[in-house]
Amino acid sequence: MMAETLRTSRVREWARSRWRDWVITLAAFVLALIVGAILMIAADPAVSSNFAYLFTAPGLALGAAWTKVSTAYAALLNGAIGSPEALAATTAAAAPLICAGLAVGLAFRAGLFNIGAQGQAIVASMAAAYVGFAWSLPPVVHLVVAVAAGLIVGGVWGGLVGWLKARTGAHEVIVTIMMNYLAAGLLAWTLTTTAFQRPGRADPISPEVPDSAAFPQLWGQLHLGFFVALAAAVAVGWLLERSTVGFAIRAVGANPSAAGTAGMNVGTTTIVTMTIAGALAGLAGVQAALGPSVNGVPVPLTEGLVGTVGFDAITVALLGRSRPLGIVLAGLLFGGLSAGGLAMQSVAQTPLTLTLVLQALVVLFVAAPQLVATLVPFLKARKTRVSLTGVDA
Repeated sequence: MMAETLRTSRVREWARSRWRDWVITLAAFVLALIVGAILMIAADPAVSSNFAYLFTAPGLALGAAWTKVSTAYAALLNGAIGSPEALAATTAAAAPLICAGLAVGLAFRAGLFNIGAQGQAIVASMAAAYVGFAWSLPPVVHLVVAVAAGLIVGGVWGGLVGWLKARTGAHEVIVTIMMNYLAAGLLAWTLTTTAFQRPGRADPISPEVPDSAAFPQLWGQLHLGFFVALAAAVAVGWLLERSTVGFAIRAVGANPSAAGTAGMNVGTTTIVTMTIAGALAGLAGVQAALGPSVNGVPVPLTEGLVGTVGFDAITVALLGRSRPLGIVLAGLLFGGLSAGGLAMQSVAQTPLTLTLVLQALVVLFVAAPQLVATLVPFLKARKTRVSLTGVDA
């Protein structure tokens, strides 16, 4: 009877903790929008100047502020989900973020900080693009081989970090940061001195990837790669919750000493985790190299092709609390901010960088749950404890 009562109490505490996590995340997003609105008002002289008459003509100041904020956020929402084309653009921006976020989140669950998703995505994009433009294969086979090449190269790049940590004790943060520079330098070199450079061009750009190696375009910018990203999230969820490898990853992340005492090979788990994480980050690079652009064809390989997806993935993983479902939702959120930011800029003349500020504010509030609990009164009833990495959850 006592055991049953204890079990029920633990289930209730777990449910309460999960409910509070979601509420705090939602509150963080709302607070970020409020702060963003204040910044918009302060940055627009035509609006902020009206506040000099706040006490004599409050309607003028408040009306101008409301018009500015409502127009901007309406444009942001419309640009993100207001039409099938907008939804397609959101999914296209979210797909690589989801993959890279899974790479960072999986490493977090093992107690590792994979800051090298950027480098892993870069080398994977190189491999996928090279197979795309240099090999001649049948359409379906060509895509499969190009994706596999990116996954393998990304996995090897990440697995090398795990091997160095397991065998030499090298800290993964330092190693991954240095390997990011190495990957960027390798890309710059290959685009100017090897077969990666497009014939007849002096600038660093590769030949175009043919349609046979590209993700099929389904609707607008929505392509098969987005569903591959969702499948990767499902696979990571199964790996963590239903497999012995996932159990070892979670155990090592919770307490590596206790896991070692229990007979688990911490070094092997570290290598396996970083290899899988590298493959997931590699899938983000594959999305960049093989995903169709606005005009329907993949963008040629350049030094900035993958953008900052590896670094943005850290914020996606933190916001998603290193859990597959959370990472998918966070990736869609950031993808929507990216797609809607262009509409907000054109309609409300709001700087595109404001979307980056909103992303930073969301993560800032999520990372400071006590601050959110202080600003939102009903969250102060109990002590707030939120796991960003999922290690201690």
